[in-house]
Amino acid sequence: MQCDYFDAGVCRSCTFMGLPYAAQLADKDASVRSALAAHVDDALWLQPFSGPESGFRNKAKLVVGGRRGAPALGILADRGAVADLTRCGLYEPVLADAVRALPGVVARSGLTPYDVARRSGELKNILMTASPDHELMVRFVLRSPGQLPRLREALQDLRTTLPRATVVTANLLPEHKAVLEGPEEVVLTEADSLTMRVDDVGLHLRPQSFFQTNTTVATGLYRQVTDWVRAVGATSLWDLYCGVGGFALHALRAGAVRAVRGLEVSPAAVDSANRTAREMGAAPGTAVFEAGDATQDLGPARDANASGEPAGTTPGSPEVLVVNPPRRGIGGDLAARIEHWPDLRHVVYSSCNVTSLSRDLAAMPSLRVRAARLFDMFPQSAHHEVAVLLERV
Repeated sequence: MQCDYFDAGVCRSCTFMGLPYAAQLADKDASVRSALAAHVDDALWLQPFSGPESGFRNKAKLVVGGRRGAPALGILADRGAVADLTRCGLYEPVLADAVRALPGVVARSGLTPYDVARRSGELKNILMTASPDHELMVRFVLRSPGQLPRLREALQDLRTTLPRATVVTANLLPEHKAVLEGPEEVVLTEADSLTMRVDDVGLHLRPQSFFQTNTTVATGLYRQVTDWVRAVGATSLWDLYCGVGGFALHALRAGAVRAVRGLEVSPAAVDSANRTAREMGAAPGTAVFEAGDATQDLGPARDANASGEPAGTTPGSPEVLVVNPPRRGIGGDLAARIEHWPDLRHVVYSSCNVTSLSRDLAAMPSLRVRAARLFDMFPQSAHHEVAVLLERV
C-alpha cells in the first residue's frame, strides 16, 4: 500500500507502511507467537486470518480544524493545527466517499471548528461508522448544546449529500481534554442504532457502543470462536465484556449452543444485544444480556457459595466462557475466579494485547491453550487481535 500522507510526513500512524503486506503479516504472527511462547506450543497456532491491506476500516475518527466556512478534517498536527486526512486509503469505499464529502457539509452548516490552541469554537470531532449494508452513522462532537439548532438545520443537507446516513447524532464534549467524545448523545434521526449485519446476525450498534474496526476480520473472528464452541460440545455459553453480543449471538444463531448469557458494563450495548436476540427469534430465556462489570459482578472465587458457584453470579454455570476484555485484560481477580470456577471446562479469550493476555494466562494454570490464532484487524500497524481456546486439565 502506498500513501501520500505517509510519504509527505503528514501522518505516521501506519508504522508498517511500505512493507509488503505478506511480510507484515508474517512479522506480526512471529511477534505474537514469541510473546505467548510460554503458554502456546508452536504446533497449536493456526494460520493467521487476514483481509484486505487497504480499504478495510469501518470507522473514521476525524478532528475538525480550520475556520468557519473552510474546515479541515484529519488529525492534530503541530501547535493544534489540523492536517487533512480525508483521502486516507484505509477507509472502506462507502466511508471513504462520505469522508471526502464531509468538508462541504461542515462548511455549509456554518459550524465553527474548535481551535485547540485558543480553546474556542464549537465543532471538535466527527466520528463515522459504515455498516456491511453500506449505511452510515455520523456523530458530530460539539462543545456545547448551543449549536444543536444549527446542526438540526444542516441535517437535510447532510442527508442529501450522504443519503446513506441512517443515524446522525450530536455528542456533547464541553471539557477541553484529549478525548474524542463526551458522555451525552443527542440523536437527530428516527433511527438510533446502526445495523451491523455479520453472517446474517443484525447486531445493533448505538452511538457509543464498541464494534471491531475491521468488519471482514471481525467476521472471521466470530466464525472461529463459533467453530471452537461447537467443537467442544458445549450447550451453554457466557460472554463477558460482550458489547453488543457478537460472540454469543453468532454461536446461538449457528446452533453451536442452546443458551447464551452476556455481561457488559454499557447498558446501551446490553439493550442492543437483547434487541438483536429478539429479532433473531431467540426463545425466551435462551439469550439474556445484563448490565454489569465482569471484574466485580461475578464475585470472588474464595467466596464461593454452598452450590459451588462464585458469589454474585446469575443462576447456573456455563460450559464455555468467552471473554473479550479491553487492553488491560481480565486482571488477577477475574483470572482467579475463572481458575477456580467449578465445572467450567473451556474458555475462549480474545485479546488485543498479548502482554496482558500472557499475564492472565499465567494466572490460570489449570487452563491450557488448545488452539490459537492471530486476526489481523489492523494492517499497516503493529496492533493485533489474538484468540485462544483454553481447556481445563
